[in-house]
Amino acid sequence: MTEQTETLQRPALVVDFGAQYAQLIARRVREAGVYSEIVPHTATAEEIAAKNPVALILSGGPSSVYEDGAPQLDPSVFDLGVPTLGICYGFQYMAQTLGGEVAHTGLREYGATDAHIPDNQSSLLAGQPAEQNVWMSHGDQVARAPEGFEVLATTDATKVAAFANEERKLYGVQWHPEVKHSDHGQAIIENFLHKGAGLPADWNSDNVIAEQIERIREQVGDARVISALSGGVDSAVSTALVHKAIGDQLTAVFVDHGLLRKGEREQVEKDYVESTGVRLITVDAADTFLGHLAGVSDPETKRKIIGREFIRAFEQVQRDLVEEAKASGGAPVKFLVQGTLYPDVVESGGGAGTANIKSHHNVGGLPDDFDFELVEPLRALFKDEVRAIGRELGIPEAIVGRQPFPGPGLGIRIIGEVTRERLEVLREADAIAREELTKAGLDEAIWQCPVVLLADVRSVGVQGDGRTYGHPIVLRPVSSEDAMTADWTRLPYDVLARISNRITNEVREVNRVVLDVTSKPPATIEWE
Repeated sequence: MTEQTETLQRPALVVDFGAQYAQLIARRVREAGVYSEIVPHTATAEEIAAKNPVALILSGGPSSVYEDGAPQLDPSVFDLGVPTLGICYGFQYMAQTLGGEVAHTGLREYGATDAHIPDNQSSLLAGQPAEQNVWMSHGDQVARAPEGFEVLATTDATKVAAFANEERKLYGVQWHPEVKHSDHGQAIIENFLHKGAGLPADWNSDNVIAEQIERIREQVGDARVISALSGGVDSAVSTALVHKAIGDQLTAVFVDHGLLRKGEREQVEKDYVESTGVRLITVDAADTFLGHLAGVSDPETKRKIIGREFIRAFEQVQRDLVEEAKASGGAPVKFLVQGTLYPDVVESGGGAGTANIKSHHNVGGLPDDFDFELVEPLRALFKDEVRAIGRELGIPEAIVGRQPFPGPGLGIRIIGEVTRERLEVLREADAIAREELTKAGLDEAIWQCPVVLLADVRSVGVQGDGRTYGHPIVLRPVSSEDAMTADWTRLPYDVLARISNRITNEVREVNRVVLDVTSKPPATIEWE
């Protein structure tokens, strides 16, 4: 398989010391107009140099730098001459490695903290107010800065809260500038990139499109390609991007697996095709998918079955296209386009030291006898970046602006066995919720609102003066930037009331609507 994880631009590298915020740092760098990639702290100086980085950012982490087994970075990295910013643990590791002192003083700082920034000439804190609120999360402190470093900031508990060596372009802060709780955090990241490292803010959606078109053409050559088009944002944008690169070499395949939301097939077959000109083949596979899902309640098993049957559907299309190519003397079908995003890779255990939160049908859920090479032009991107690219490509806003929807569809929003009857119940409830959120003008205020059917749960209710024993529906509205973390959205009570009233009145099998008020973590956005 071929994975597209590189860019034609030189990256700023985020060195991950096991931080919960490593991906967020990478996002903030991109928001500053600089391309970023994440590498593990186990990467050697030689491996880092081979990526030809324009800057390094050392992330935070949960360890103490002086503990046995604490994450280490090849000290030779600091001799590469690459501008470097250390954050929290990365700041302490830099201090210790370069001859400073890190100590456990018993003075801990967690959450909002006042930082004091005296007048200084540092590029890192240029334009910063002398007093500002920052977000801390540390039990150890830099007690003494390395020789040649200027102390830039202090707090009541920390004598060295930030430092810089302008000559070597080495910088560090004890707080977390990547989180929005730090009042001027993004300005610090931008100062490091643009003033300290001297980088232009020239990475944007136009560059991504141009770079990926070049990469796709190089990878594919004159072979024919099929695309997994689900109707969601990710697959819609990846398909349009590949089509822009290779035109009629691409055939989009839309599998109607019976797990779609109301109106989705029509939206793909009409609106999307009209706007992109992509050749589309629709596969009616509901009977096959539901047959394999019969009797299955385990969520991981569901995902694997759905992922496997997706590939089987594509393989059948491949065989059909091979015969077509033979008859016309055309090129072979060798590649499959998938709309894999960076959060998919992370949550599926991609990268060193990441936990497998859940399997994803695009990542690690492919059968062992998989017979395509992958084209994944969005694999290194976050959702907001994908939407920007989609708009540049002219995809209708109804598609590019829609809420994320999982590839396994409604199959993982039914808690229990998936049946046609249960799908119809959930499909109607989901359509009502989406319609009311749109009417209330809340589509842009929330990231996603999964509607979940607790199919194996029944509760007593009363409707029409009679006793009912119906299913609960769960509303899961969440706010997020990239799905790595999320909080439940505080929807207006009147909107919730309308959704609840309509679902219990119009969907006969449902007699109760409940609201999920859990953040991520500890929960995931989807229930399965």
